[in-house]
Amino acid sequence: MSEFTEPGAPRPSTAQTAFNVFHRIVAIFCLIAGLRYWALLIGIADEGAWRFDLLPVHWKIAAASLAVLWPVAGIGLWMVVSWGPVVWLVAAIVEIIMHGVFPELYGSNWMLLFAHFMIAVVYGVFRVLLYIAKRAEEQAE
Repeated sequence: MSEFTEPGAPRPSTAQTAFNVFHRIVAIFCLIAGLRYWALLIGIADEGAWRFDLLPVHWKIAAASLAVLWPVAGIGLWMVVSWGPVVWLVAAIVEIIMHGVFPELYGSNWMLLFAHFMIAVVYGVFRVLLYIAKRAEEQAE
């Protein structure tokens, strides 16, 4: 039986529940991104044009790394464990460097950069709200 179903057990706050839902929504997108990279690397997507053996070295390194990082980040975020956002941040930084710093090699994708930025902002807002709520709860005791 879950600790949240027992009588008298503490229930998560609305902010904590919303934060968990946010984690899971981002996790779904991480898993989709990972599947997309795998589909490209094994030749399912784009008629095999992005198959691993046909890619330039810089794309091989980036795509293979992200094909591993995105699903791992998705699993960590889905389970709402502490390493999930860390792995997401690493994968997001890799894509930010790819498309923001080296657009001549990887192409420019400003929508992706904006999405990463907005996810980081929303995550930060949730963390601040949860911190404030925890401080208020501790002071009330």
